[in-house]
Amino acid sequence: MNAPIMFHQAHDMPWSAKEFESKLRALEAGYHIHHPFNQRLNSGCCSPEQIRGWVANRFYYQVNIPLKDAAILSNCPDRETRRRWIQRLVDHDGRGDDEGGIEAWVRLGEAVGIDRPTMWSQQHVLPGVRFAVDAYVNFARRAPWQEAVCSSLTEMFAPHIHLERLAGWPSHYPWIEPQGLQYFRSRVPLAQRDVEHGLEVTLSHFRTASEQRRALDILQFKLDILWSILDAVEKAWPV
Repeated sequence: MNAPIMFHQAHDMPWSAKEFESKLRALEAGYHIHHPFNQRLNSGCCSPEQIRGWVANRFYYQVNIPLKDAAILSNCPDRETRRRWIQRLVDHDGRGDDEGGIEAWVRLGEAVGIDRPTMWSQQHVLPGVRFAVDAYVNFARRAPWQEAVCSSLTEMFAPHIHLERLAGWPSHYPWIEPQGLQYFRSRVPLAQRDVEHGLEVTLSHFRTASEQRRALDILQFKLDILWSILDAVEKAWPV
């Protein structure tokens, strides 16, 4: 994967909020959009078996997102933050007529040829994927809630990867049912909304130079989680 970006702060002075945000955004260089497997996936070079392997394994990450968000809520004493953050659970688990992101991912699985019972059984989840995702959830459970919020800021980079899939998959993989791509459509506006809140928390909480460096390390940790998931998938379904 890409080498971590090193940031230096003169005389241990904190960055301004604008500079700090730019440092966080610069970590996009290590986002899994640049992983070789994702580049092949979005350029039409993956076989149906490889796509199904990725979808089945990424599902383990999807079903754990609400657990991560619930952990943040359980550690957060601030009512206003909880009132905003709880929407993320609804986004993935659904409520009422809104089936949520997890159901949308199951439908993606069906569109690529994975039946519903097989998807939910998680029988194809690789040990490396399980280890990486569990590490992320455990971090959210044990870390201060502001640090767990910071780890969610990989969402800054997510709209681009979803838009790439929406633009390329219909022509690259015409055998995939178009309605199966609804998850990617739904996440573009939701990710943009979530980034606004995550940045608000991070920029206000990490104020000193050492705290800001800690935030960069946390975001890099989350980037490594996502990269490790694709490492495992690539090894299981090589070119």
